Amino acid sequence: MAYRETEKMRQRKAEARQRIIDCTYECVARGGFRSARITRIAGLAGVATGTIYRHFDSREDLFAEVFRLATQREVDKVAEALATSDEADVRLEKALRQFAERALRGPTMAWSLIAEPVDPKVEEERLKYRKAYASLFETAIRDGIEEGCIPDQDACQSSTCLVGAIAESLVGPLSPTQAGTKPAATTDNNDMLVNTIIRFCMQGLTGTRR
Repeated sequence: MAYRETEKMRQRKAEARQRIIDCTYECVARGGFRSARITRIAGLAGVATGTIYRHFDSREDLFAEVFRLATQREVDKVAEALATSDEADVRLEKALRQFAERALRGPTMAWSLIAEPVDPKVEEERLKYRKAYASLFETAIRDGIEEGCIPDQDACQSSTCLVGAIAESLVGPLSPTQAGTKPAATTDNNDMLVNTIIRFCMQGLTGTRR
């Protein structure tokens, strides 16, 4: 007689898998991917290390899943900022500000998503999501060109430049290696940093001072 997995067993497996993902996410949020050791994750999730590998083929697969989950949340926030009735340049400014401010509020996770050295499988996901951000920006830039609030330009290339500029400008402030060599972050310092980043991006995009 063929073995049949019951609904209760499937539910338990799904719950265990979700606990593993949640605990990995917690580890990454606190210390980056470098601190997310399988033994630690298993302990937090209340499962054996072997159980993790029954749900994920490898450590890299688990990390890629957590990366997708964490980054999709950020992409969704940018999409929300762009989905308003404001003119395109205003929407873009709000979206860029959303990106930067959220990164500075959660610097460890932001560093992990933007710049932490990661396995190739996770790096592949990072490139996919950079394209996702660029796609959102490109649509808004095209809207702005049609509205006349953004000068005519290569929207595809400009969107890629925006992603690169804002991500690269946050690498230094987010880097854990800089933590002991710079003053403690304050709301005023972060506001100044965000304003500088946004001003640079919007001036480059529109050709006018903001």
